[in-house]
Amino acid sequence: MDPAPVPSGKWADLRTRILSAVVMVAVGAVEIWLGGLAFAVLVVALTGVMIWELATMTAPLERRSALVVAGVAGVALVAALVLKTEVAVLFLTVPSVALLLTPRRDQRLAGGYALAIMLAGYGLVELREIGGTQVILWLVAVVVASDVLGYFAGRMLGGPKFWPAISPKKTWSGTVAGWIGAALVGLVVVLATGASWALVPFSALVAFAGQMGDIAESWVKRRAGVKDASNLIPGHGGALDRFDALIGAVVVVMALRLVLPVTGLFGG
Repeated sequence: MDPAPVPSGKWADLRTRILSAVVMVAVGAVEIWLGGLAFAVLVVALTGVMIWELATMTAPLERRSALVVAGVAGVALVAALVLKTEVAVLFLTVPSVALLLTPRRDQRLAGGYALAIMLAGYGLVELREIGGTQVILWLVAVVVASDVLGYFAGRMLGGPKFWPAISPKKTWSGTVAGWIGAALVGLVVVLATGASWALVPFSALVAFAGQMGDIAESWVKRRAGVKDASNLIPGHGGALDRFDALIGAVVVVMALRLVLPVTGLFGG
């Protein structure tokens, strides 16, 4: 029997992306369901990896120092999660300070993005503890739906670019499809659980925040002159390439929690 044809052209990476995504979804689902220490450990590990990728991209010749910064980021996040006070914010800034004080390209950009990564890591664990499994599943579903619909709509429909100077592949058709997909996720949650109808437009807003997270990471990579943050995940590049949208989404949700009862949208 002849081997199955290998996809080519704009769909060439689809099979690898799907296989990698299945593995990540399986691992993520188990960790989200377990919650507690298991989920926190996964988030801390991912945060350290993403800080390592950022440090490596902005200072490619300083690989040893990148590992040190990643380790510091993991310890700082653990300290912040244990303390759970206003002082926690200070720990979250430690990796940013480390990047700002070491020779590298675009120090301020690296420092700012490192803070976003740390806030997202802290936010994921806190949202899991406060809102439970349903909030994290909704958040991940919104980001995944936006990404998947954007991927297929962008390649099938094409059209004008969303921000060609930073992300040449992202189109308006894919961007809008992502908003629609996220809103549908919100609608499903509302119909299935009786959550507030405000969750529908809020889901679209969170999807937009995720897309901005994608744009931000594309900007960092473009400034660094690299295609992928690393090659850790087949078909997806690095952890930052896969979780950049989640970073933007979590940061915005955490910011909105300061003024809005976000978890209250779920009826809790």
